[in-house]
Amino acid sequence: MHKVNSIIMRAPKMSIFETAANLELWPKILPHYRYVNYLERGQDRHVVVMAAQHAGIPIKWTSEEIIDRDCVEVRFNHLKAFTKGMRVVWTFTETPEGVRVEIVHDLNFRIPLLAPIAEPIIGDFFTYNVANKTLRCMKAYVESK
Repeated sequence: MHKVNSIIMRAPKMSIFETAANLELWPKILPHYRYVNYLERGQDRHVVVMAAQHAGIPIKWTSEEIIDRDCVEVRFNHLKAFTKGMRVVWTFTETPEGVRVEIVHDLNFRIPLLAPIAEPIIGDFFTYNVANKTLRCMKAYVESK
């Protein structure tokens, strides 16, 4: 599964990056996020349990967040459950229109026999839609500051 979501945000690149990296802020500015609980905290690495909802269906996953200030990227590695092994990368690219914020999700489903069924559900129904809503809500937040 490979999914790409992107949006143009009209705000300073580093402000957008810091907002994306600040998971404590997410449930406050993203109405579809129910909570983010920290299991481990570090300088630029955290392990969190994240919970959101899509179409009234609650979803939850455990993820390692890596904040790469040198590359200006936020990366996530899903550690448990159906999305175990999913790699997520947020990038921030300045363009003449604004900052293009892109989220790339990659997952090789662990059970190849179930992949044709699981990947459309995980990738299209949940991941793609939740990421789009995340980008739209984050855009509204950073552009209103």
